[in-house]
Amino acid sequence: MSDTTCLSGVDLLADFLEGVLPPDVRASLERHVLGCERCQAFVASYQATPAILRHATDADLPDDLRRSLEAWVRDSGRGQR
Repeated sequence: MSDTTCLSGVDLLADFLEGVLPPDVRASLERHVLGCERCQAFVASYQATPAILRHATDADLPDDLRRSLEAWVRDSGRGQR
């Protein structure tokens, strides 16, 4: 890959962040991201997403709601056996 664009880079982003791209593709994408503020912001937001989701879902449920959900999960599994 000799010429990465914003659009082609988006398709490669997960593999880029997981470190599984071939070296030439990774180098091309890195060159593009270094020179593209929009892609730098996109990569940063993509990297931050797991932490944002963990924080957003890290809430204690009220006891009555927790018990109700546990009962629902337990009871809904009975019909599938």
